Amino acid sequence: MGRPLDIELPPAHDPIAPAGPRWIQIPSLGVDAPVEARGLDAAGAIDPPPFERARTVGWFGSGTRPGAAGAALLVGHVDTETRPAVFYGLSAARPGEKIRITRTDDTIAEFTIDDVQVHPREGFDPGKVYGAREPHRAELRLITCGGTFDRAAGVYTANVVVSAYLTATED
Repeated sequence: MGRPLDIELPPAHDPIAPAGPRWIQIPSLGVDAPVEARGLDAAGAIDPPPFERARTVGWFGSGTRPGAAGAALLVGHVDTETRPAVFYGLSAARPGEKIRITRTDDTIAEFTIDDVQVHPREGFDPGKVYGAREPHRAELRLITCGGTFDRAAGVYTANVVVSAYLTATED
């Protein structure tokens, strides 16, 4: 995965005033879902919405707001025991594709995907994965489960992490 060298990505837009996210759209993946603020679980990871709301995306509400400088973190389930969930197709995202976040101030922040990676759970470095790559740039990280499902442990062996940066806004 990662970014192909022949993709010309647009320039970054300056960060905008902070506002929380309400809705996310990823047209290339068919994602069109509500976003709700979430905290951390007992293990210190971002707590996704419960499986009963597997079509909802969770945003780390104590962190960066999408469009503000830094990396805003959004999580979603890849599947449930019976069906695909909101980020089921996230590993198919490609650099250059768009992510639209409708914010609580009614503006839309548009992000361009610049990287897609799979990080094994073992040795996972949250600071490296979740941190902003360029200072003073507005970035997103979309995170879901990936790798293979370990039935004995009841978890996936990796995380899919899509990185994007702010490239446009709409009022």
